[in-house]
Amino acid sequence: MASAAGAQPVPKTCKVILAETIAKKLLQEARETLASIQGPNAPRPTLAAFLANDDPAAVQYASWSKKTCEENGFNFDLRQVDKEDLEEAIVAANNDDTVDGILVYYPIWRNNQQQDRYIQETVALHKDVEGLCHTHLFNMYHNIRFLDPPHNTKKSILPCTPLAIVKALEHLQIYNPILEYGNRLFGKTITVINRSEVNGRPLAALLANDGATVYSVDITGVQLFTRGSGIRQPRHQVHDKPGWGLKDVLPLSDVIISGVPTEDFKVPTDLIRDGAVCINFSSHRNFDGPAVKEKASIYVPSIGKVTIAVLLRNLVRLIANRPRPEGTSEAAEKARNEAFKDG
Repeated sequence: MASAAGAQPVPKTCKVILAETIAKKLLQEARETLASIQGPNAPRPTLAAFLANDDPAAVQYASWSKKTCEENGFNFDLRQVDKEDLEEAIVAANNDDTVDGILVYYPIWRNNQQQDRYIQETVALHKDVEGLCHTHLFNMYHNIRFLDPPHNTKKSILPCTPLAIVKALEHLQIYNPILEYGNRLFGKTITVINRSEVNGRPLAALLANDGATVYSVDITGVQLFTRGSGIRQPRHQVHDKPGWGLKDVLPLSDVIISGVPTEDFKVPTDLIRDGAVCINFSSHRNFDGPAVKEKASIYVPSIGKVTIAVLLRNLVRLIANRPRPEGTSEAAEKARNEAFKDG
């Protein structure tokens, strides 16, 4: 019998994955795709970012965005404006040929979602790097992946944070590449704690459209997002779950994704099933770090740097979607048509 001194240590059950690790491959993909569609002598693309609030998280995000843009061959133009002047400033950027994409930091009016929604619609379709205007959101909710059917050469833009979480799940191999594209989450049960119109609801729709059973949780209760029994529907359906709460959905969940924007909220660790994957996308820590590592198999404590990588990816996609300039080479034309063809 082996002595205690020679016994092998028990391996840790939880792997902590940092956002920077996930973002690295996405940034490389964005740089390479941009080079293939633009050629070596094209000007650096410019992202105009509008900050009209005093949210410290937005300021931090802007700082990260600027650094990442400049390190990867993009210009980042932060424009701090009064919220009353924001609409006019966005319209000017819509009409400025030197601006390739537009980003707005939300929320602007904290108690008026309708005004924020109006601003989202002010951004021109061909410069909407966040995918928040009506056409992009309609396509996402209806599981329409292209802007130009039946040619299908121009991919629709998906909201940055939800898409970042999808890319994180792909990196973590939660998506099953053996299944057909669009069904790769079949058999997975996922809880999303946040149902905001910018992040939580689009994320639940994206995951359900890829085949998952998704429980969407906010202060009003629980909704079930699914493509029906056996994922037979072409797009997700939504059903209320009266009386349900975290106690009902967390023990069922293979993946738990939380984005509650408050320091006070923590996902109840005792309800997390052993071996679950836990992802935090709030600027606050929604999980008790030491405790969750005793239950989860994978823990991603933040997603911000992945969101910035996806932002640049979306910007390159906007450039690929533009009308082809005269004299575009066959190689560049092919690169445009194949830009991010795998999602």
